[in-house]
Amino acid sequence: MPDPVTSAEAEQKGKAPRIVMGSKEKAILCARAALSFKALNLVVLDVSRLSSFADYFIICSGKSGRQVQGIADNLEDELRHRGLKPIGTEGKREGHWVLLDYGDVIIHVFYDPVRYFYDLESLWSDAARLELEQGSDLAATETD
Repeated sequence: MPDPVTSAEAEQKGKAPRIVMGSKEKAILCARAALSFKALNLVVLDVSRLSSFADYFIICSGKSGRQVQGIADNLEDELRHRGLKPIGTEGKREGHWVLLDYGDVIIHVFYDPVRYFYDLESLWSDAARLELEQGSDLAATETD
């Protein structure tokens, strides 16, 4: 088995250093990045008590297929730059519902009408919502 690569070694090799963080911190980082790329109506759901495959869902939308693709592409690039690589992505070509799977955090970027059709917020209505506080800090509070 190869030796783990340190952050300094990763930078020398042109790779992003791997970030170790909890799922809540990862969800907040992903949500802030999505907002910086003009994602609309962003919601963070804590599904850890309801799901065996993820701890957090981030649901946001764009006003057109092109905007959805742009949010997803820029979000993936920004997170990769920060050392987070998705396990998988779906729906980028169509731009109606893009799913970015980061393991314990799953990001859904919807075209607005598609978001309201599938209504994931209602399907996961028992999940607590993570409310992001205004400002540059990464503080967040949970609400039921």
